This record gives sequence, structure tokens and C-alpha cells, in this order.
Amino acid sequence: MSRLRKALATLRADLWTTALDPLPRMGGPRALSRLPHAVVVLYATAMGLYPGGEGIDPTVPLLAMAMAAAMVLAMWRPVPAWWATIVLMVAGARSGMVYVANDLSFPWTVHPEAYEGLPFSQARPLAFPWTGSGVALQAGVLFLLALRVRPRVAVKALAITALTGVAIVALMPEANGGGLGVTALMADAVAVAVGAGVRQLRTTRTRLEAQEGLTAEERARRTLLEERSRIARELHDVVAHHMSVISIQAQVAPHLVNDPPQELRENLAGIRQNAVEALTELRRVLGVLRAQDQPGDAPQPTLDRLDELLANVRGAGVTLTAEIAGRARPLSPGVELSAYRIVQEALSNAMRHAPGAAVTVRLEYRPGSLAIRVVNGPPGRPARPSPGAGHGLLGMRERAAMLGGDLVAGPTPAGGYEVSVFLPVDQEKGIQATS
Repeated sequence: MSRLRKALATLRADLWTTALDPLPRMGGPRALSRLPHAVVVLYATAMGLYPGGEGIDPTVPLLAMAMAAAMVLAMWRPVPAWWATIVLMVAGARSGMVYVANDLSFPWTVHPEAYEGLPFSQARPLAFPWTGSGVALQAGVLFLLALRVRPRVAVKALAITALTGVAIVALMPEANGGGLGVTALMADAVAVAVGAGVRQLRTTRTRLEAQEGLTAEERARRTLLEERSRIARELHDVVAHHMSVISIQAQVAPHLVNDPPQELRENLAGIRQNAVEALTELRRVLGVLRAQDQPGDAPQPTLDRLDELLANVRGAGVTLTAEIAGRARPLSPGVELSAYRIVQEALSNAMRHAPGAAVTVRLEYRPGSLAIRVVNGPPGRPARPSPGAGHGLLGMRERAAMLGGDLVAGPTPAGGYEVSVFLPVDQEKGIQATS
């Protein structure tokens, strides 16, 4: 009994509800988003406009219109609409008779002239649930129901519909549809199967889109971490150089003073010891980042090598114009390295995505900043697909943000692309770092 009560409670929770469940819009152009709703209305109208006439019970057109209205209702409240078809099914079996000479009757096949001269004894009484329009409308409602509810609920609705049909045939012999009852059951089963299949495809597609979104987000996060790791590996040599200089200066300083006080010797020794320990920890931590790459023994490039970079780009056939505004001066190693890498990446992107385009590189030395501008014109020919590309802009943005700068990139009105970078610099520190 407990299992039966539990089953009845589940059945009631599934099929005894008036919850609003609108038919989803179709994807694609907005003008076609309501196409499924228009198709349902046209289908219901075509099946529900049942003519009257000789051999047709006057209640049949009313039943057909009510069934069509239930199908329209199923676009918003599928479960109540399905219950309405069950009620109309029983009502039609009791009162809605169509006397036909063939098996099925649709609105466009019923004409009063078809019954002229037909002996009443040869006319076959057919209850409304087994007419062509009745079967088609009920199958349509079950289809709309299966689109919105879980397959288990749709199967329950199909089973109740089939049991109702069997009860009608068994308890109302005058409404016996004969083979049409089997036809109606097959049509309902096909409608539920198709509706459940479409729902499953839609659910699977939604899950795939969500998974693709998560994958893209994870890929972007991983790319960001990789770019930061690469920047950290490149800056390791710069930081290590400064720490080494601090250690050496602290070691040499006592020898530059005659009879230095003991407190000064101890403080300088502490500074050197802390510098050595910090350098050791830095190499230990960043050694993990460098482990996957080849040892970076080569010195990191600076803006002194910019002419060499530009020459290589010109050698690749690119029309390149370089401009330097302001008084060129040495900058801190971190700014020099980041500026060089930003120009290098911007030129690589221009060559990759705008082949044949002219490129202009402009560096402007300002009192407290360095401005970089790389502009390319429209491509001279279509760009080839470049798998794995698209992360350069992210790396440039990370380099600028690391130095407290800013990067702006986007298409130009002429059809090209522009990358503008602002890097704050400390002029005095830059001079001291290279002295």
C-alpha cells in the first residue's frame, strides 16, 4: 500500500498541475522566433473548423473547436490542455457522432453532398474521438506536452489516454471506433516519441552550449595563467640581477669607509644575508615555472634591440615605418623588456592577421611615461587560418597591467587595426638601473 500511495502521489505531482510552461521560441532570426507558435495555431485552425451538415451531429463542430482551443492552450499550459482533451474525448464519445461511409473524416473531406442518396443503413456511425481531426488534435496536444515535460511524465499521459480509449470502446459500444482506436493509439505514441526526442535533443544542445561556455572560460583562464607564467619567467632574470647588485653593494660598502662602526657592519651584513636568501627563494619558486622550458641563459631583450626586430620584420616583406618621438633614454629593465615584447607581439599579430598591410610603429618618450602605438592598414590579401592564435593581445594587456599601464586595441576606421599602450616609468630609477 505504501508503494501504491507513493506512486499515486508521484502521478499527482506530475500530472495534476496548472504550472505555466510556455513553448520556447525558435532560435535564429527574431522574425522567425514565433514560427512554431504560428504553425500550431494554423494546425489547430485547420483541424478545428469542422463543417456541419447531413450525417454530422451538431455537437461535433463544437467539440472540434474545443479540441483546437485545447491545442492552442497547450502552448502555455500543456498539462491542463491534455486533461481537457481527455474530457473532450469522453464527451465526444457520448454525444458527437459522424455518420460516414469511409473510416476517417477530416474537415476538408466532409461535405453534405457526400451523403445524398446514401442509405442510412450503409452509413457508419463514428464517434468524435476517432475522427481524423479528433485523432490529429489529440496527438498534437500530446506532442506539445512531450516537448515540455520529462519523458516519464509524457509516458504516463500516453498511458492514461490509451486506458481512456479502451474504456470508451468497452463501455460505449455505440462509440466503437474499431481499427481507428488502434490508429489513434499509434498516432499518440508516435507524437509522444517525437516530442520526447525533440526535447532530448534540445536539452542536449543546451547542455553542450553550457559546457562549451565553461570550456571557453576555463581555456581563457588557463591562457591567462600561462601568459602570467611566461612573463614571470622573463622577469626572473631582471629581478635576480637587482637582488645580486644589492648583495654585492652590501658586501663592498664596509670597505669604502675607514673604520666603519660595528653597527654599520652588522646592518650591511644583514642586508646582504637577506638579499641572498631572497634570491635563493626567488630562484626556487620560479624554477618550477622554468622547469618545463629550456634554460633561459640568453639575456632578455630591451629596446636597444628594437632596430634589429624592425629589420627582421622588413626582411619578411612588410612595409614598416618606425617613428621615435621625444628624447630616448634608458628605462628600467622591466619596462624595457615589456615594451620590446609588446612591439614584437603587435607586429606578429599584424603579419598574421593582416598580410600585405603597411605597419607603423611609434614610440613616444614622455617625462613620466612611454607611449607605444602600432597601427596596420587593411590586409592586402585574405589571412590564412592560424591555429592557436588569439592569445597575443592577452599577453600584451597583462604586461601593461603589471607595470600599472593601460592598453587599448581595436579596428581603425580605415579597416586596419591599432594597438596603443601607455606605460608609466620612473625616469630617475631608469637611469640608476642602467648606470
